Amino acid sequence: MEKKIIKSARIGDEYLEIKHPTGLTILLCPMKGYNSAYALFGTNYGSVDCCFKTDKEEAFVTVPEGIAHFLEHKLFESEDGDAFSKYAKTGASANAYTSFDKTCYLFSAAENFEASLEILLNFVTSPYFTEETVQKEQGIIGQEISMYDDDPQWRVYFNLLGALYHNHPVRVDIAGTKASIAKIDAKLLYRCYNTFYNLNNMVLSIAGNFEVDTVLELADKILKPAEPITIDRGEVKEPDSIVKSEVVQNLPVAAPLFYLGFKEKAGDVVYNTKAQVLYELLLEIVAGETSPIYRKLYDEGLINAVFASEVMGGRDYIVNFFAGESRDPHAVKEQLLGYIAQLKRDGIDPAAFGRCKKAAYGRQVRSLNNVESVASLMLLSHFSGIQSYDVLDFIADCTLEQMNELLRSSLDPQKCALSIVEAAEE
Repeated sequence: MEKKIIKSARIGDEYLEIKHPTGLTILLCPMKGYNSAYALFGTNYGSVDCCFKTDKEEAFVTVPEGIAHFLEHKLFESEDGDAFSKYAKTGASANAYTSFDKTCYLFSAAENFEASLEILLNFVTSPYFTEETVQKEQGIIGQEISMYDDDPQWRVYFNLLGALYHNHPVRVDIAGTKASIAKIDAKLLYRCYNTFYNLNNMVLSIAGNFEVDTVLELADKILKPAEPITIDRGEVKEPDSIVKSEVVQNLPVAAPLFYLGFKEKAGDVVYNTKAQVLYELLLEIVAGETSPIYRKLYDEGLINAVFASEVMGGRDYIVNFFAGESRDPHAVKEQLLGYIAQLKRDGIDPAAFGRCKKAAYGRQVRSLNNVESVASLMLLSHFSGIQSYDVLDFIADCTLEQMNELLRSSLDPQKCALSIVEAAEE
């Protein structure tokens, strides 16, 4: 068993990285004085992984869209009841999520940590699929898809991705479609499970009030060694251009919703991870609450307090976007693009850069006092090929020159799209 201490030279915090004999990477951060523990058991597998093969296979297999999310639902079931009923006896709060490139199972517990972790390790490593239970789940997830089809916030987001991306599966709803999930069967679920739920492709990340020895003893007891695996996820041929510059959908909303998104050039997973951190700082400088354009748009009544910016990125995609409610999304777009062009021409105000950089650094340090944030950061950083404390270094080492260069190479008006959801006219 290989053990390594990962320590931050800047703040002195540390966590333990363990390569377990089964192939699983275990990341542990005991935090003295905390009452609860937060555990994540995740696999480097998400909704975009629809075409793949292993090093033991000659041909790629293409599976239905939404199967990663479907698999997440099904894993909670077993021959002796579902995992939620077992968690109810320990008092833990449990959940799971599927993103574009991750699937994670989690719980938070202030007591009975060992029993809750035993449940987590057991059900994630004990798949149980039958054609009957798969058919039942198709109906349940079909209803979930219908619900999201009518959700304005969900639609304005995925309509934007559909306007930006031609071929990349990030443009497809994480849950898939009713037509795609109808093609899922038990055999396909086992195919995906045996590929991506190999312990060499997974991470167990825990932070808070727990004992390291307890975790390792349970891992030794429950987990079985996995054969090393290499997964080829294929290559998506995605042009630099966007599909269209605008998409509008009518749904019952009190005020129009909008997403103004920019398709950025992606690199390898480490580049993308650093780029996301720096883009978050850039978007705060451009249109955060202390920026001139935010104040102007707010004073003119074009945005309200829900206006925000965000970076969405993964293995081979990055999108920067501004989102909110507005009586005139087109005016918001016009003013934002004008202000971005002005910043590119004149350069970023050094005072604004310094202020936003300090705020971003402070937020990152504060997040390390939250058990959920620490466990999540350890897992996501590992899958991204970096260490948790690298994020602090990315922010601290960033310079004004670097930020101006990033600004000039991004937020291209020719690669942006506006997605609007508004009420139909009477």
